[in-house]
This record gives sequence, C-alpha cells and structure tokens, in this order.
Amino acid sequence: MSLLKLTLPEIHNKLHAKEISVSELTAASYARIGQVEEQVRAYLTLDEEGAMEAARRLDDKLVSGEARGLLFGLPAGIKDNISTEGLRTTCASQFLSNFTPVYDATVVKKLKAADIVTLGKLNMDEFAMGGSNENSSFYPVRNPWDLDRVPGGSSGGSAAAVAAGEAYFTLGSDTGGSIRQPASYCGVVGLKPTYGRVSRFGLVAFASSLDQIGPVTKNVEDSAYVLQAISGYDSMDSTSANVEVPDFLSSLTGDVKGLRIGVPKEYIGEGVDPSVKETVMSALKVLEGLGATWEEVSLPHTEYAVASYYLLASSEASSNLARFDGVRYGVRADNPDNLLDLYHKSRSEGFGSEVKRRIMLGTYALSSGYYDAYYLKAQKVRTLIKNDFDEVFKNYDVIIGPTAPTTAFKLGSQVDNPLTMYLNDILTIPVSLAGVPAISIPCGFADGMPVGMQIIGKAFDEATVLRVAHAFEQHTEYHKQQPQL
Repeated sequence: MSLLKLTLPEIHNKLHAKEISVSELTAASYARIGQVEEQVRAYLTLDEEGAMEAARRLDDKLVSGEARGLLFGLPAGIKDNISTEGLRTTCASQFLSNFTPVYDATVVKKLKAADIVTLGKLNMDEFAMGGSNENSSFYPVRNPWDLDRVPGGSSGGSAAAVAAGEAYFTLGSDTGGSIRQPASYCGVVGLKPTYGRVSRFGLVAFASSLDQIGPVTKNVEDSAYVLQAISGYDSMDSTSANVEVPDFLSSLTGDVKGLRIGVPKEYIGEGVDPSVKETVMSALKVLEGLGATWEEVSLPHTEYAVASYYLLASSEASSNLARFDGVRYGVRADNPDNLLDLYHKSRSEGFGSEVKRRIMLGTYALSSGYYDAYYLKAQKVRTLIKNDFDEVFKNYDVIIGPTAPTTAFKLGSQVDNPLTMYLNDILTIPVSLAGVPAISIPCGFADGMPVGMQIIGKAFDEATVLRVAHAFEQHTEYHKQQPQL
C-alpha cells in the first residue's frame, strides 16, 4: 500500500532511479488486493500471472533505457465491459460469464502502448445498468469508506478499487453518471470526457449515443495523464470526433483568476441533501478565494432529464442487447425446443432483472404507435437540455454543483425501488444528454462520507475542467484522505 500511496511523478522517478521495479510495484498491488478484496469485492477477474509476466517485460525495458512516459509500469484495473484480448470480459452478467474477447478495445491498446500493467477486470452493474453496483450478477461491491454502503454505479468497482488502493488508476464507462457518481461516493476523481473524445470501440454498448470511457484516479493530475493517453480519433468508432487533442497537462496551472462559474439553482434545490449542498458551497468559497466568481443560473429543463434519459437509454439498450441471443457468443440455454425457444431461454437465464426491465421499457418506447409519443419526444427534450447548457456557456466558463444529491446510501436500502434508484443520477444525467465533459472531485465530507463536486465544461474543453479541478485540489487536502480498511 505504501508504494501505491506515492504520486505518479514519485513512482516514475523511483522506477527510473532503479529504486523499485515494475515487478515490485505490481506485486505490491496484488498484496493489497489480497488484504482487502474479500471486503471490497471490486474485481471480477484477476490476471496475476499475466500481469507479473508483463511487469518483467517492462523491467527489461527499464534496464535497456526504453521506458517512456509517466504511465510506464503503473498497475491499473479495467471495467469489465471493456474488451481485453485473452482476458474474460463479462459485463458482470451471467450471459457473458464464459466470454473471452479476441481483441483489445482501442483504449486498452493505447494503455498497453503506454506500458501500463493490467491487474484485472472490475466489477460493475450488469451491462452498466444501475447506480449502486448491486445489479452485478456475481456479487455487489462495497464502499471502502463504509462496507455497509454502496460504492455507486455502474463503475463501482472502478471507484472502489482506487479508493481502497487496489489499483493505481482504473478505467470506467459513463452513460448517465456511471463514472462521476461512484467517484463521488468513494472520494476519488472521476472524469467523463466529451462524447467522442475517447474511442468507444471495444466497449460493450449499453446506450451508444451516451456511453463514454473515462479515467478514475487518485488526483486530477493523474486524470490528465490518463486522459492524454486514451484520447484521440479512432476510425474504428463511427462516433469518434476527429478533433485535436490538446496538452491537458499544460492546463494544470492552478490559475482561476477571472474564471466565471455558473451554479444551477436546480442542482442545489429540493432533493439535494442540505449537508451535501453546504459542503459544495464551501468548496465554491475556495475557488472564490482564488479569484473566480460565481452566480446562480438556471438549467430549466433539468426536471425532465431523468425521464428523457431512461426512455432514450432503454431504447438504445433494447436495440444493442438484441445481439445477445445464445447463438454467437455467451451462455447458451440447454435443450431448447426450437430457435425461438433458444432465444427465450438464453435471454431469460442470462439477463438479470434490471437488464430485463430496461429492455422491456425500451422495446415498448420503440414499438409501433408509441415511438412518437415516447422516444421521439425524449429526443426533443434532449435537444432542449443541450440548449440549456449552450445558453449558460455563453456567459460562464464552467458549471459547478454537487455530483450526487446525497452521499452513499446503505446496501439494500433502495434495491426494491427502481424509481428512487434512478433519481440518484439526476445531477449527472443532464451532462450526459448534452454530451459535454464533467469531472467529480472530492470536496469534503458529510456524516463521515465523501462528497463530490461536479465541474462541467464546454464540449471538448476538458482542459478548463481539469484546470479548475486542479486549482481546487492544490488548496485542499480532501483527495489525500483515504478510508481505513
């Protein structure tokens, strides 16, 4: 654990000074996993043999002077809906419990090119559908700050692993808040890039117009390094944006003088826990002290975001999950009577209740006679929500508010109430619908649990988002606090 407490530059310097080896760093990660994994349950698949072999190859590079880049040798975990060649990828579903991809996702290729070490695949809500990680068909992840609470979802394993010191950094995916909300609950840094900034090739699709891969890290600087490595145009992804990737690290200046911040009244009003609101407002005072200014603004269509999101995301899920039929890959039902029975039995046995619920909702919304009333109307509302952000960004550099309306809730407390569970994403969903970047950073505690502050930026302006987050981090200590397991 002591090695994993080091900052990224400290690890880099120790590696190049031959004070530690990549093998020692990797072994330290597995030692930590051995200590706490039974409590946290962040991983679904571990690859210690493959990781140690990769570490030995990187040690040879270190000796020969071929080691390049600050991510060199870092032990990382990958969310289990991102394809990894030769390493089981289940999406935390029984349907894919036997699935091993034959190719790497583009982000995995890029991280391998940066010479990271893959520790294993991280637990999640099944097919990324959920906000608590209780929808994993294997076992729920527990929050390292309080093992009786959820870590958030769907990237709960990604956030919990970083908080517990089981990986130096991880990759998650964010559809409606699935990186930012667990980062908030677990007291770590979670970044959702602009839609199209990072390739989705190799990410098992949930809602294709919303899904985006991003990093979960201990601090903002690490987030910038990982984002730099995974960003860029990819011809294998038809939604990848062919835009220039700036030097994100050069934006970490600590200077926010003259920065204009908009604080949506909808993000600090009814439904937001008073202690969470108070914590975020105190964090705004830190930025004020650094020369930024803030004003209350309005995103008037926020109240329609959750309804719009669940219609759109479920409709896309209904379409995307049609490929899971028991024929081409994944689990196949035994002794079906005919082809239709094979489909029916395989899907009934393979999918969990939340996945079935969303497939049913999406199929209904897309059905003849209901498409215009539900799906089409939800698309129009999505446009209004995007317009709200565009209007605010005409006068403000960033938008700031809480990441989640409450701190992490107790395991089992909301599992029987899907509507209450869906409302936990009310502050992150509008950002996903608009496709803009946002980061969640630790900004304090309420009742002993971490609170996340969400910083939202203009499309493809992750540099400003990172600059504001880094400036706040440089003048606070919240990101340095760790749970005691």
